[in-house]
Amino acid sequence: MKRPLPVLLSLLLAACAGTGTAPPADREVRTDSDQTDADRRAAIRLELAQGYFSRGQFTTALDELKQALQAKPDMREAVNMRGLVYGAMGENQLAEEAFRRALTVYPNDADTLHNYGWFVCQQKRWATADSLFDQALAQPSYRAPARTLLVKGVCEARSGRNLVAEKTLIRAFELDPGNPAIAVNLAEVLYRNNELERARFYVKRVNEQPEQLNAQSLWLQLRVERRLGNANTVDEIGQQLRRKFPQSPETQALDAGRYD
Repeated sequence: MKRPLPVLLSLLLAACAGTGTAPPADREVRTDSDQTDADRRAAIRLELAQGYFSRGQFTTALDELKQALQAKPDMREAVNMRGLVYGAMGENQLAEEAFRRALTVYPNDADTLHNYGWFVCQQKRWATADSLFDQALAQPSYRAPARTLLVKGVCEARSGRNLVAEKTLIRAFELDPGNPAIAVNLAEVLYRNNELERARFYVKRVNEQPEQLNAQSLWLQLRVERRLGNANTVDEIGQQLRRKFPQSPETQALDAGRYD
């Protein structure tokens, strides 16, 4: 059984990353001195919500979001993130309503379209996800297209469209070649497409950076090297995987001989 492609959670939080739709050119840029007390309270609550969400404490994150929205009811990031939290809690109807409300308040907001697209992708609503991702990418002021191309490519791969996913992830890599999540997901798709030398090129780039390698990237390179017939390299990576990540699912799969 094929494993789902790995995606870093932080790359899915378009609403929370501070890089989304740019302000209109004719509007004054806000600075710290322009913030009201309500702005500051809302910002603190949003930051807390982000932290709780990243740790899987969804109910606490939702409570912080509610307090942020009490202080600032039209806060774009909080309105958007509420849909992600509901989705993570399995409250799909509430998540759907939250994303639709967010798009009513902020029509064509690229961050919301990105997050809504990922939500429906997880429900295997492939056509709707494609449409939402494409709408996000079409926004002229959107400043994070590589992130949306990443999740669009992952979604395409999950739906079995690996050749399409390869093209999408190559576009993402061209825009952000230093992003390890893009490189690993592209390598995974290339591996599935039997483009083994190319897959090794991308995943090896990640594993050569000690701060970037993880159990998933090592496991992927091991499987690529195994299919290429490089037994010595497979043994070396296997030892590294067991040493660095002894309790990981990837190490368990290695020990059990489950390579695919």
